[in-house]
Amino acid sequence: MNKLLDRLFDRRLLPLLGPLLLFALWQLVISAQWVKPVLLPPPGDTLLHLASAFASGSIYPDLWATVYRTLCAFGIAVVIGVPLGVALGSAEAAYRSVEFVIDFFRSTPSSALIPLFLLIFGITDINKVAIASFGALLIVLFNSAYGVMHAKKTRVMAAQIMGVSRWHVFKDVLLMESLAQTFVGLRSAVSMALVIVIVAEMFIGSETGLGHRIIDAQQVFNVKEMYTSILVTGALGYLLNLLFLLIEKRLIHWSGKA
Repeated sequence: MNKLLDRLFDRRLLPLLGPLLLFALWQLVISAQWVKPVLLPPPGDTLLHLASAFASGSIYPDLWATVYRTLCAFGIAVVIGVPLGVALGSAEAAYRSVEFVIDFFRSTPSSALIPLFLLIFGITDINKVAIASFGALLIVLFNSAYGVMHAKKTRVMAAQIMGVSRWHVFKDVLLMESLAQTFVGLRSAVSMALVIVIVAEMFIGSETGLGHRIIDAQQVFNVKEMYTSILVTGALGYLLNLLFLLIEKRLIHWSGKA
């Protein structure tokens, strides 16, 4: 049975099954008239509008603005969060002393902090990058710290018994063991950075960005443009996550092995 399924569905094509089912359900909703086409255009029309936006190049400035802000925010989060998380994780008492602060802000929706960042940075691009990097930083820091703290104790003990110096235990065992958890944090952080940037582009004065494009289309009731921008945003998030999955598999090929 499995061989038959493998023949019917090439495993390399399986990732396409989800989008096809999504568009089939979308078309079903339109055909059954559960939602008026004026509120939800047919998927074919939306995809044609998407192709037109890329062919004309009208979407590129907004796409680039969002990608640039997201990568800037993510880069700041990584540069600060990974070293700080590793340092705190290697001294568990230090982490426990600030755990409440980290968990408090990590559990607070970043959108709730937009007024605070507006007061500090004003209506600028720096504001959008700052609030996105803050949200991503907490995720990176948390996962980096827990990756170090939860490194396999047997390997650490084995290295210590063999007389390996504390620096080499830290560098060659703790850090290597923590990479899997750290990459989980990096994948979550880049997604979080994108989400916060999109929200900031919607509600903090912005002239560019996919979030700005979505809210502008909604205000003038250009539903095709709105759904097109939403699809591009979702695809961007998926591609960023996929990129980090590929990097993780290449760099941490030993993950999960005894």
